[in-house]
Amino acid sequence: MPLYEEITQLISRKEMKDLKERLKELTVIEVVELIRELERKQQVIVFRLLGKDFAIEVFEKLEPGFQEELIASFAENEVIKLMEDLEYDDRARLLDELPAKVAKRIMNSFDKEERETIANLLGYAPETAGRIMNPDYICLKKGITAQEALDQVRKVGIDKEAVYSIYITSQERRLEGILSLRVLVMAAPDEKIENIMYDHPISVNTYTDQEDVARLLQQQDFLSVPVVDRENRLVGVVTFDDAMDVIEEETTEDILNKAGLTNIGQQETDRSRTLISGSLLDVFKVRLPFLIITLIGGMMAGAVIEGFEETLEAIAALAIFIPVIMDMGGNVGTQSSTIFSRALALGQINTRRFFKHWLREVGIGLSMGAFLGLAAGLIAAFWQQLPALGIVVGLSLILTVTIATSLGFMIPYILFKLGFDQAAGSDPIITTIKDITGLFIYFFLVSQFLGHML
Repeated sequence: MPLYEEITQLISRKEMKDLKERLKELTVIEVVELIRELERKQQVIVFRLLGKDFAIEVFEKLEPGFQEELIASFAENEVIKLMEDLEYDDRARLLDELPAKVAKRIMNSFDKEERETIANLLGYAPETAGRIMNPDYICLKKGITAQEALDQVRKVGIDKEAVYSIYITSQERRLEGILSLRVLVMAAPDEKIENIMYDHPISVNTYTDQEDVARLLQQQDFLSVPVVDRENRLVGVVTFDDAMDVIEEETTEDILNKAGLTNIGQQETDRSRTLISGSLLDVFKVRLPFLIITLIGGMMAGAVIEGFEETLEAIAALAIFIPVIMDMGGNVGTQSSTIFSRALALGQINTRRFFKHWLREVGIGLSMGAFLGLAAGLIAAFWQQLPALGIVVGLSLILTVTIATSLGFMIPYILFKLGFDQAAGSDPIITTIKDITGLFIYFFLVSQFLGHML
């Protein structure tokens, strides 16, 4: 049985003891993927059943949006306990995303030293080394021996995120060297640490762009890099895992910026989250207006058919091909709108050159319409023994498919430019326009090629 079904069944049957035991068998990645698939209430149940340390690992792997949703579902005391187990940089990032009143209450729950540390992080400009650095690191003063250094590392290292690099500073906290844990362990006990440290350390400033920091770590194969202020005093470190998160975030942002879609990634994420896990009222606000448009369009299409009722009575075979023309146009339009929305979100469409993309899609629609129209026209002509009917069906399909593909790109583009949700609104509008125009085209061609039979 798939994991998702197994877990949801245990939740629905309220078999919490069995669920807790089953969760213990899973890896962090498996639980992260599971939480992404579950509904909000189910996510909270699963997360609360995880062991404390395991829950922190899972939480740190979740995207910020999922983290915010989980926190919104917890009681305030649960949020505080969760925050206390996060690294300072993670706390600062998460607090920055929360509503101001909630963040203030959580901040007030920390002791004075913790509040000052987090406040300092939040004081740095967004997307800089100061904002993503971790102020929790191992720092030793010059003048001590390797044995004394090891004793200090054993004493404080258990509470630090990164113990593989030890930073050596002067009495004024100015960075003077870096010492790897391996070198320290291998050194003679009475060796002075300034004799074994690397005394030309590469560092970054608090105002260095976070992307530059991440690239530096990647290019130099560092596990961490020290962060210093304007006076070269050590204030924090940026670790490799934080750098990789930055690279992923910045790469996505760069792709979207090149496409002229600076905010589209987050915008589409927020809209998708509303449609998937928002309240019924929120979903209605997004989807119902477009469905009402479809309903009105369907009534108008019915009125068009009624207007040609005598034509249908005179040539009954005409009714056979109405669903073919309407359905083919609808399917092609849906294909095009889906292709556009996906390419837009991935940054593969440059909106500044939209009409180049649009003309290409129209050309594709015309070629597909010609192929489908030829096939359908031949079938209709032989089936009903009416060559003129074959011409009508074939031409109708060519024009309808071409119009549908052009609408499939144009409508979501217009909705995007107007700030509406193209994912929810494109297909209803395309279907409405395509149905009405398709019927008019069909009956117009009937009057031109089969008028003598009416």
